[in-house]
Amino acid sequence: MLQRIRSFTDSTNFTRAVIVTFAAALPAIVLSRLGFFNVGFAVALGAFLTYPADIPSNLLHRTKGLLIASLIVSGCVLIVNILHPYPLIFYPITFALVFFLSMISVYGQRATMVSFSGLLATTLATGHIHTGWEIPEYVAYTLAGGLLYTLISVTFNYLSPNRYTELQIAQCMRLTSKYMKLRGDLWNADADRAAIIEKQLNLQVEINLTHENLREVLIRNRSNTENSNRSRKMLLVFTSLMEILELAMSTSFDHNTIHQKFSAHPKVLDKYQNLAYNLASTLKKICKSLENKKTYITQHNLSNDLEGLEKAISEYEKELGKEAASEGVWMLSNMLHYAERQIEKIKTIERAFTTKTSLKDIKGRDKDLEKFLTPEYYPFHTLKENLSFSSTIFRHSLRLTLAIAAGTSMGLLFPLQNVYWILLTIVVIMRPGYGLTKQRSYQRIIGTITGGIIAFIFLSFVHHAVIIGTLAIICMIMGFAFTAINYRIGATFVTIYVIFVYSMLTPDISHVIQYRILDTAIGAGIAFAANYFLWPSWEFLNLPAYINKSIEANRNYLAEISLYYNQKGTVTTSYRLARKNAFVELGNLMSSYQRMMNEPKSKQKQHTQVYKLAVLNYTLLSSLASLGTYIQSHKTYKASEAFNVVVNTVIKNLNLAIALLNMDAQAEQAHLADNEELALRFTELKNIRARELREAHITEEEEFRLKMEEAQLVIEQLVWLSGLSEKIVKAARQLELKG
Repeated sequence: MLQRIRSFTDSTNFTRAVIVTFAAALPAIVLSRLGFFNVGFAVALGAFLTYPADIPSNLLHRTKGLLIASLIVSGCVLIVNILHPYPLIFYPITFALVFFLSMISVYGQRATMVSFSGLLATTLATGHIHTGWEIPEYVAYTLAGGLLYTLISVTFNYLSPNRYTELQIAQCMRLTSKYMKLRGDLWNADADRAAIIEKQLNLQVEINLTHENLREVLIRNRSNTENSNRSRKMLLVFTSLMEILELAMSTSFDHNTIHQKFSAHPKVLDKYQNLAYNLASTLKKICKSLENKKTYITQHNLSNDLEGLEKAISEYEKELGKEAASEGVWMLSNMLHYAERQIEKIKTIERAFTTKTSLKDIKGRDKDLEKFLTPEYYPFHTLKENLSFSSTIFRHSLRLTLAIAAGTSMGLLFPLQNVYWILLTIVVIMRPGYGLTKQRSYQRIIGTITGGIIAFIFLSFVHHAVIIGTLAIICMIMGFAFTAINYRIGATFVTIYVIFVYSMLTPDISHVIQYRILDTAIGAGIAFAANYFLWPSWEFLNLPAYINKSIEANRNYLAEISLYYNQKGTVTTSYRLARKNAFVELGNLMSSYQRMMNEPKSKQKQHTQVYKLAVLNYTLLSSLASLGTYIQSHKTYKASEAFNVVVNTVIKNLNLAIALLNMDAQAEQAHLADNEELALRFTELKNIRARELREAHITEEEEFRLKMEEAQLVIEQLVWLSGLSEKIVKAARQLELKG
């Protein structure tokens, strides 16, 4: 329990919550004590409204984002206050402002959060109208609050510049360890392999997000920290973790066949599973030492585990005889090789935390790293291209604008106390997808009711202003900290905080609670209805594009593997980019599938078929990783023409699946290709080993063994890839996702 509390208080979410609470509470308390409550409130509001744009990144980009958010917030407050006396101008321009702010989300995550700050400022400003010279003063105080928050946030960054990176690395280790543990679970004879694969696919979504966060902070900051030992250390660990994940995914075995083959010799599989679990456990222990800021001490002797596996393989070979055990020994040796490489990568990570990292340690790993980042530039044509109903952001922006208009109209027609609470609820809850909006609506209402009840009961017994004020600050911290983790708990704490603050300003707190619950319910209802009835973005309509991109990424990865196998040499940047994109697009596909499963049953169209395609793409990627890893880590020989024909056929199959998803009427004709030639090429591949055995001039036993091993593995992977590509074509043909 204490460990969980410690981890929570050390998290980035908690740190950001402390920063915004400090930036908002400090001016409010100090200026109130000096008799300038309104000034303190305006400064605190400016800090609070700037806070959403504070997302971890390169310090320069982060600072620019906060400064732009501060200007947008104060600009929105200025526009609302100046135009409010003129309804015929005020409402059209305010609604247009909401639409524009929502549309800038097309520029990515940072733009989305800056947009959110602007939308919050616009809705809150409608409830705090000023006149005359009060307007520029109020706007200046709001801007000062935004600048104060920026200053405090940057100062906190300098006090602990590496902590966010360390926590993200620890999170990456934890997720990778969990993934490896699941791979180990597959070796249980009675394992539910379908359920384990589903867990792995869901885990891939989280891993991809963590990888993207680390690329952002490590690579964008690299130019400023080129000679930093800490930076080199984190970069070395991150690249090693990605390689470990690839190795874990590449160990794709037919577990049922292997269990049948070694049913009489379970010891060797138990040894391998134990090694797999210890690999995962070692990563988890490194993760904990990093989270707890303790020096890492090696606890598992992985070399002993490896020797135990080697001994078990030798005993198996001795028991059956060399010839009878040859196939089994080859399979086990392949598994042993992957384990050796995993241990090598983990030892690299261990050394990174126990010795000083030099430039030569990351030599080759830091090549063309900037190409792995999502570009940050904001051309006008991106916004222009999204001004159509085919754009999800455009439909969301229009939907949000009409929802804000509906909330405003209710405030004009009915005697509601705080209309801006309705508008604020709409902005906070409403998301482009129906599923997340529905979830947040439910969580917001439950959190508001729960918080209202708790606050009412507490205030019925406690009336001391200092106690209430202190608890308000604590609830503010907890509310901001939990919003990103558990929105329902976050909404509960925020409601308690708001009611505590109002209780110090007005004695009639019961009316505040009633109106807050009512306004929240109205806002949530409007947001929910708008997402359901106004140009809804049902996820099944987006899924073909995600499936398409995942298949394309796998196809490009296979093409790079083939190119590398034919040309040899060093691994190119294009190869690494293709590999990265294959992992990312698989995660994006699963993320889209998860969103669809949160939507109404009637909109979960062909979810079984979609999931089947996701699993097929995952299996294909695993097989590609296996082939790619093998040819990188072994001496390989010239690729045969048969290899290239089979690879090209697999690529043609994947192209056909893409064409089918794009509803290309001519696609079927392209599939009537050289099936007869493909069959002949498989026959040729399968005869390699027999032909090689007859080549008496091969005298080097080790070379002969390596060539046979290469032929065996490549044949198996090509047969498997061809079968998977055919299954993907079949599944794509059966998929019918139409509006």
